[in-house]
Amino acid sequence: MSFPSDFIWGVAAASFQIEGQSPTNGIGKSVWDAFCERPGAVFSGHNGQKACEHYKRYAEDVSLIGELGAKAYRLSISWPRVIPTGTGKPNEAGLDFYDRLIDALLSHNVQPWVTLFHWDFPINLFHKGGWLNRESVEWFAEYTQVLAERLGDRVQHWMTFNEPQIFLGMGHQTGQHAPGLKYNRSDVLRATHNVLLAHGRAAQEIRKHAKLPPKIGWAPHGSIPYPKDSSRENIQAAQRDLYGVPNSDYWFFSTTWFSDPVLLGSYPEEGLSRFGKELPSGFEQDMDVISQPMDFLGLNIYQGHKMAVDTDGNDYEVARPSGYPHTMCHWPIEPEVLYWGPLLLHERYDLPIYITENGCASMDWVHQDGKVHDAPRIDYTARHLTSLSKAIADGADVRGYFHWSILDNFEWAEGYRMRFGLIYVDFTTMERICKDSYTWYQQVILSNGECLPKNPSPLR
Repeated sequence: MSFPSDFIWGVAAASFQIEGQSPTNGIGKSVWDAFCERPGAVFSGHNGQKACEHYKRYAEDVSLIGELGAKAYRLSISWPRVIPTGTGKPNEAGLDFYDRLIDALLSHNVQPWVTLFHWDFPINLFHKGGWLNRESVEWFAEYTQVLAERLGDRVQHWMTFNEPQIFLGMGHQTGQHAPGLKYNRSDVLRATHNVLLAHGRAAQEIRKHAKLPPKIGWAPHGSIPYPKDSSRENIQAAQRDLYGVPNSDYWFFSTTWFSDPVLLGSYPEEGLSRFGKELPSGFEQDMDVISQPMDFLGLNIYQGHKMAVDTDGNDYEVARPSGYPHTMCHWPIEPEVLYWGPLLLHERYDLPIYITENGCASMDWVHQDGKVHDAPRIDYTARHLTSLSKAIADGADVRGYFHWSILDNFEWAEGYRMRFGLIYVDFTTMERICKDSYTWYQQVILSNGECLPKNPSPLR
């Protein structure tokens, strides 16, 4: 089984989840720092103060990424590390850290793929209204300009936002993530519109100030519907579900409500007919800025749900069987999502696609032989990559895959109890131990996917 010869094999991580938040280096406070201080908000009172101490140990971590053979590393920048109060004078120590990190990656022949925002919003700006304040658009543009000017001579690949559906929906409507708010739908729609507008302004700033010709995309979340079988009726049911905008409290998980404005220049009609009146007045005038030309679409895909059509012609979600396979996060294991997601979204948006996140929370510990044997992660990833290769063979323009994640890390409200890494981190000593999956993925990269199973046995 082969992938394109120039396929990008990568790994990923995010600033708040790995760096550590030592205030001695001028970093400001983020909404996640504040959320971690809230009793009961994060599992067992865990926080990101130490995380993986990547800020101190980046050289070791980059060396491990290089030894893996990864062609690219998707990192995120901490906004409050770069500009502690969110706007105004940059923090030279923060910028210097990212200079050193990027230079280290390049010295190991690893491309830096930079995400501007992976959820650590500056607390000072949150106190000024956060994403609900339309000024947030220019706050983000100012921050982007600083990074484009400083890093744009070495960074060519940029992503504006990571999973806006999650930080807006779970952070501003359900309250499960930072900043822990429970806005009404109208306020979440307003905040969403400001984020989309900030995305467009960031793209403008990157193109204006970066020295290398930039490649710009973003990385929305996707829970992918897939058909029960290959019948035309069930494929269309999956399409309708993926392209639709649900009329429910969880509308924010809609793929098209977020991606259509960015990639097609308008909100989907189905959503406008349901709650378009709740959008900010004059939103139509912002669409030209929101829909800046994009070079690629990043997709974060972990799971999905099976769709079919009943005898009356109605779409329905197929119930999972008792005891269905799932990860430690209780996410169902459905490798079909890396076939149907890229295929259907390439059909809609006609852009090159990169899988910017995919991975597995597994039950990992150090065995008596001193190693970490994580066979479930290997099986999960192999199945998903096999599905991805079939999507490519059937016409999806997929050009890269970034495994989530390179290190075990702070998994948001789950704290440190969920381990996603190819590398085990002892959060007491900060020792790194490469898991079996690290060695396995090393061989996948070396063989360009040729070592993957062509026809994995069915999951059960």
